[in-house]
Amino acid sequence: MAHLVKRSAIVGAAVWACLAGACGGPVAGGAGGAGPSLDAAPEPERSTPFGARRDTLATGLIPAGYGTLRQDDISIKLSLEGVLVQLLPMNESVIRTLSPDAYRDLQNLRRSYSAQISAYASQYGLRDDNVWYVSFYGLAPDATFSPLDLIIRAPGRDFTPLHVIPITPGFGQNRLQVRDVQSAFYLFDDGLPLDQPLTVSMGDVTDNSWQITARKIAAEQAHIRARAARAPGNSGDSPGIREGRAQERQP
Repeated sequence: MAHLVKRSAIVGAAVWACLAGACGGPVAGGAGGAGPSLDAAPEPERSTPFGARRDTLATGLIPAGYGTLRQDDISIKLSLEGVLVQLLPMNESVIRTLSPDAYRDLQNLRRSYSAQISAYASQYGLRDDNVWYVSFYGLAPDATFSPLDLIIRAPGRDFTPLHVIPITPGFGQNRLQVRDVQSAFYLFDDGLPLDQPLTVSMGDVTDNSWQITARKIAAEQAHIRARAARAPGNSGDSPGIREGRAQERQP
């Protein structure tokens, strides 16, 4: 990635507030050989019903719809030269800690690309659900970025993107103006552990805050279980989530 520099100390509060609700799209990469490639941004597929999810009790997941966190709370951030990068693992146990609206928006976004994600997962023989949502935010005019210059270091192994699926038009141009956003889904190889310390790097900029973020997620998961246990009927997902599912089933 061209002209990467140390973390900027001048990212304004208004920019951070803007990022909390933003969404992004996928990019493609490879772990070896010729390296990763980048798809052109496709037209999103039509969303499937919100209710088409794995059963909460059967999987042992926390129930959906009781979270209170924001995307900004559970994302990894890298401040490059003129660009802020935000990474969020799309693991269900992680994104269910988000507020109901934020969780539903991410689920609908991923569902729009589910066929592509499944196709590439099958192509690479993936068993784990290692999809990350990565967004690039412009902080300066004509800022450039290299979407494939990304490494996630786990104990004993480095992970690079196997494939990147662009979400926003113009993702492959690798250029941003102030307040522009480009995003993509990144697919990683099996074995990327979210329960261990991770270091994320782009060029000479690194972040190792995941261990702190993981503790915040674990604390919110415990709060969610307590909230769900106190909820009327104690039937799993929250009334707001169930209402959203019912509305999306309507033609």
